[in-house]
Amino acid sequence: MDLLERYLDAEFSYPDVGASRTGTVPPGYRALRYRRRLGPELSFGRAAESLLTWRVHARLGLRPVASAPRAAPGVTLVCGLGAGPLRILMPCRVVWVREEDDRAGFAYGTLPGHPASGEESFLLERAGDGRVWFTVRAFTRPGRWYTRLAGPAGVLAQQAFARAYAGRLG
Repeated sequence: MDLLERYLDAEFSYPDVGASRTGTVPPGYRALRYRRRLGPELSFGRAAESLLTWRVHARLGLRPVASAPRAAPGVTLVCGLGAGPLRILMPCRVVWVREEDDRAGFAYGTLPGHPASGEESFLLERAGDGRVWFTVRAFTRPGRWYTRLAGPAGVLAQQAFARAYAGRLG
């Protein structure tokens, strides 16, 4: 059984699937919100394509393996951080996708084995003045023993990843 096949039929690791669509943070989760205006050199279309086709994840060195080449509801994605026996797997499934003229993004929810439990969304928005904004929102809680042990360091890592995603959209 290959890496992806292990997670194709897995259930979500949290009960509040889809809550990120409304911005609701369920009780017992911590919220993350990071918003950044992208530079004028980056077009909305190019950034959206990069986000929706896992290139942002690849540019972060997460080596994404997905059940489809593009984000769509139900697509399973497994990313990995590190190497060999120290590699941390991050399995998740796309919950919703938005593709409009001035908005593009998706949210995925965690599957068993992910270091966190919850949902994370990535959304690009082009304002009326042409400026492009990127927003990462998440509601999570520790999903594994080592993320519980990490405490505040885990929160800092999640914030650092949100900033890094924005820097890899080009």
